[in-house]
Amino acid sequence: MGDPIDFYGVLNIPKDSSPEDIRKAYKVLVRRWHPDKNPPSSKKEAEAKFKAITEAYEALSDKEYRAMFGVYHSVDGEGSARSGDRWASPKPSPCPSPRDTGQRKHKSEGQDAAKRANSAGYHQYFAASGAVPRRKPPPVERKLECTLEELCRGCKKEIRFTREALDKNTGTISREEVVQTVRVKPGWKKGTKVTFENMGDERPGGLPADVVYVIAEKEHPFFKRVGNDLVLKVEVPLVNALTGWTFSFRLLGGEKMSCTFADEIIHPGYEKVIPGQGMPLAKEKGTRGDLRIKFHIVFPKQLSEEQRSGIRDLFRDAS
Repeated sequence: MGDPIDFYGVLNIPKDSSPEDIRKAYKVLVRRWHPDKNPPSSKKEAEAKFKAITEAYEALSDKEYRAMFGVYHSVDGEGSARSGDRWASPKPSPCPSPRDTGQRKHKSEGQDAAKRANSAGYHQYFAASGAVPRRKPPPVERKLECTLEELCRGCKKEIRFTREALDKNTGTISREEVVQTVRVKPGWKKGTKVTFENMGDERPGGLPADVVYVIAEKEHPFFKRVGNDLVLKVEVPLVNALTGWTFSFRLLGGEKMSCTFADEIIHPGYEKVIPGQGMPLAKEKGTRGDLRIKFHIVFPKQLSEEQRSGIRDLFRDAS
C-alpha cells in the first residue's frame, strides 16, 4: 500500500485552512495548470496537475461526502481514513486465521465494490453541483469584412448571429438570435480580432465557446494598403510623363487632392510620396502613414515615320 495523498499539500495550504482558503487556493492553481493555458510541450504535466488539484479540492470541500463514506484516495488507489489532521492508511489486523482470511477477502471485495460505487456517486455529485470545472471549447471565428474607408475613418458595425441557448431550468436547447455591436477603430488592420466571451453555443455540462470576429479587408478599386501606407497606381501617357501633367483623385476620407508635375519627369519606377496621407495608426493617435503614388507609363502602340524622325531630332541633344 502506497503513501496516502496529502490533499492539503497538493493545494499548498496548511491543514487548518478554512473553506474559503481552500477555494481561493484551488482557483489560483486551476487557472495556472489548466491544459488549455499551457504549451503543448507541457500538456501532459498540466493535465496531471489539473486532475490532482481538482481531486484535492473535491475531497477537502465536500463535508457531506466525508461523513457518508469516510474513504479517500491514496497514491496506489486504495482507501485511507482520516485521523485527526493527518491522512492515515487503515491499520491491518494482526495475524488473521484462515477463516478470518476468507471473511476478510469477502469483506474487502465488498468494500472495493462500495468504493467504486461511492467514487462514481462522488463524481456525479460534483458534476451536478458544478464544483468540477467545465471544459471550454475552442473559440468560434467569423469574418468581419470592412472597406478601406471604414478602416481609415473607423465605424460602428452591427452583427447578427444565431446561437444555441440552454434553458437551465428545463435542460432544453433552443436557437436564439444575438445582436452585437463592433466599434471599428481608425487604423485597424486585417487580422484584428474582436472577442465576445461565452457567446458560442451552450451545452449541458460545458462552457460556451467565445465568438471571435476577425477583421477582413475588402479589395479597393484604387488603393492598396501596405502596412500603414496607401499605394495608388496611376496610368500616365508618355507625352504627359515627359512634358508635365496634373491629375486629381479623392482620398479615403472623401477629400479631393490634386498632384501637378511641371518640372519632374515621370520615368519607369518613379514614385511620389505624400507624407501623412496614408492610414491612421490605431495605437498612435494623430499619426498616419504615407500615400505612395506609383506610375505606369502608357506608351503609344504605333508611330509614323515622321513622328519617329521628330522624336529623334527632339532627343538628339537631350542628356
